[in-house]
Amino acid sequence: MNSPLGGGALGAPPMPMTAEDQGVKAMKAAMESCLGKSVMSGVMGFGMGGLFGMFMASMSYDTVGTSLANNQAHQAIANLPLRQQLKVGFKDMGTRSWSMAKNFGKVGALFSGIECGIEGMRAKNDLANGVAAGCLTGGILAKNAGPTAMAGGCAAFAAFSAAIDAYMRQPSDE
Repeated sequence: MNSPLGGGALGAPPMPMTAEDQGVKAMKAAMESCLGKSVMSGVMGFGMGGLFGMFMASMSYDTVGTSLANNQAHQAIANLPLRQQLKVGFKDMGTRSWSMAKNFGKVGALFSGIECGIEGMRAKNDLANGVAAGCLTGGILAKNAGPTAMAGGCAAFAAFSAAIDAYMRQPSDE
């Protein structure tokens, strides 16, 4: 029978930590740090953005007969042989995927790092952390567009973060 202190039978010395236990402990410590959370969110955002960009690029080509099919760029592509059309389509898909992946990764890393920092400073885990992090993230992302855009970005990201956080914090029906 194991004791709650980690030893084997009562009175036996505790078992030494194995290399696997130390690795698990180090991984947990890295994932609980703000830097680890921020990097993980950035990587996951990058992957999700890449998939989303691929999906959106594949949906952007309209069929013949629609209003967008009449523009010159679409006509130029439509007149190419199939192999060339596929080459242009895949190149566009790669460009859009890369762009969205970078954007999603940046937003994920920035928001996660800011939220973790705020949570650490306040020593609380509540809705206000996400709202403040959303506001700061929105403002930072819109900094090049001026103060009005920063205020709009702050409000929009804060509202979105509040809505998502409120939904995620609801008690489950189970």
